[in-house]
Amino acid sequence: MSYYPELRKLYEEQVRPALMEEMGIKNPMAAPGKHQDVINIGLGEASRDPKLLDLASSELADISGQRPTVRRARKSIANFKLREGMPIGVAVTLRGNRMWDFLYRLMNLALPRVRDFRGVSARAFDGRGNYTLGVRDQLVFPEINYAKVQRATGMNITIVTSARNDADAKLLLSKLGMPFAR
Repeated sequence: MSYYPELRKLYEEQVRPALMEEMGIKNPMAAPGKHQDVINIGLGEASRDPKLLDLASSELADISGQRPTVRRARKSIANFKLREGMPIGVAVTLRGNRMWDFLYRLMNLALPRVRDFRGVSARAFDGRGNYTLGVRDQLVFPEINYAKVQRATGMNITIVTSARNDADAKLLLSKLGMPFAR
């Protein structure tokens, strides 16, 4: 997996000083930054077909460049035929260079491949400066081989920032190049 240093360099040389000036921050370490990216694929059907979990795990590893962990059910739900401890999804947490690399590929390669893309929602912040984005199918990522995909699975992508509120986080992400809808 290749590393795109452009986004990290953009943050350190242009975005951080601009944020410091706009927010009136003197210490560069107090400026909002990125902590991690969390990618999650939920597969409720994995309890009945374990092969789905292996396929989703290998696809997520191709997308992220890191081996994902299996997520298990915390409690039993009879209506869903789910017992505590059953595998129900896979997730990966990216930090450092892989985090910057993934965000660059998401914004510049994957999101423009979404059909009828008009930007991502600006209302998907959680109140603490974190942004969550849903992707309906994994085929928007160029690492996925279309011939090997048996079924389209969606994923949730959470971008965890050090911003204290949603306005600061939106400012950070928009300066990094996140294509917010108008």
